[in-house]
Amino acid sequence: MIKKLLIANRGEIALRIHRACHEMGIKTVAVHSTADADAMHVRLADETVCIGPPPATDSYLNIANIISAAEVTHADAIHPGYGFLSENAKFAEIVESHDITWVGPKPEHIRVMGDKVEAKRTAGKLGLPLVPGSEGAIESVEEAKKLAEEIGYPVLIKAASGGGGRGMKVVPEADQLESLMKQASTEAKNAFGDPTVYMEKYLGNPRHIEFQVFGDGNGKAIHLGERDCSIQRRHQKVIEEAPSPVITEEERERMGMICANAMADMGYRGAGTIEFLYEDGEFYFIEMNTRLQVEHPVTEMITGLDLVREQIHVAQGDGLSVGQDEIVLMGHAIECRINAEDPKTFAPSPGKVKNYVAPGGMHVRVDSGLYAGYSVPPYYDSMIGKLIVYGTDRDRCILRLKRALEEFVLDGMKTTVPLHQRIIATDEFATGDYTIKWLEEWLEAQED
Repeated sequence: MIKKLLIANRGEIALRIHRACHEMGIKTVAVHSTADADAMHVRLADETVCIGPPPATDSYLNIANIISAAEVTHADAIHPGYGFLSENAKFAEIVESHDITWVGPKPEHIRVMGDKVEAKRTAGKLGLPLVPGSEGAIESVEEAKKLAEEIGYPVLIKAASGGGGRGMKVVPEADQLESLMKQASTEAKNAFGDPTVYMEKYLGNPRHIEFQVFGDGNGKAIHLGERDCSIQRRHQKVIEEAPSPVITEEERERMGMICANAMADMGYRGAGTIEFLYEDGEFYFIEMNTRLQVEHPVTEMITGLDLVREQIHVAQGDGLSVGQDEIVLMGHAIECRINAEDPKTFAPSPGKVKNYVAPGGMHVRVDSGLYAGYSVPPYYDSMIGKLIVYGTDRDRCILRLKRALEEFVLDGMKTTVPLHQRIIATDEFATGDYTIKWLEEWLEAQED
């Protein structure tokens, strides 16, 4: 049994993990940079260890310092949260080599799914539907031209290592293939240290649908339904909801079980998310995230399951607490990512929180480490909180979300709260008629 868990992360996810641990009677260790000495999770943790200066490379990505912190505090488990080292197979291996419980998937699964080419190959073997494209890395321009002619333009060139839109180029026609392929490869090398790229058929106007899965590591796995993450800007999710307003019960059951069976065959352990593009009634695998997702709360709201608690149960060998037949999806949930950014220009806006009042009321949840007087540091991701609301159906959920956004008070910096208010007031959002391209096109139209 885990008695003391080190949280190798910061911000709202570190606080989220701390709360789950304390409800389970597990002591927590917060590691932090000098910039996060006053963070909420640091204040609440049972023990704290400073692991370096503000730059993430010197603190939250410093494996040696994190392992040392675990050893000096006698922590017997490490939870990586999301981002930073959460999908670093080497870190997972080092943690386990020190006889510390890794609250995450097996290192070999992190490694396989972290390589986009290998992930696609593995997904195909596991029976997941794939986007037409190269079976592996593209070795030459000639190979790329031949494949592009076979699958048809436009095509998408993508980095084998990494994500977030970097190393990704849409090629509309043949005469642009060579130059855009070189650009993608150069970007991939600069961003991820790996110039390898692969090709996929470019889908014109898909939705982004992902399935939450859980495995016990011994051949049992379940799915917890899907999330719709199609409202994106520059490949970054802005609003997520569960269930998707366009997926039928039959599609959910079919794809959910395909995902769960794939994870069972893989012997997958812990939480994972299998992401698809969805267009014209068809699903196409794009990647798997071997960690907890930022948007996991919407799944918690419609299933009633604490996903962090479930992660800990699996990590300490207790297995899954529920079977597939016990999972019942009830109602609707929506999450808005609240960023410290100008809602029009999206320029970062860190600063000191002068006044903070989180919205409340029935079925309203705010995951954030903010408090009045706290200074948001400029060194990390701009997301400072998540507003999650639940309703018995989607219409009631949207009404509750509108009310909650109106109540949100955060003075001292610009935030994306006004942007969310504008988005959910649109007809497209109200009807659920949007795709991954909709937000950027809508924003451009607002500027005209």
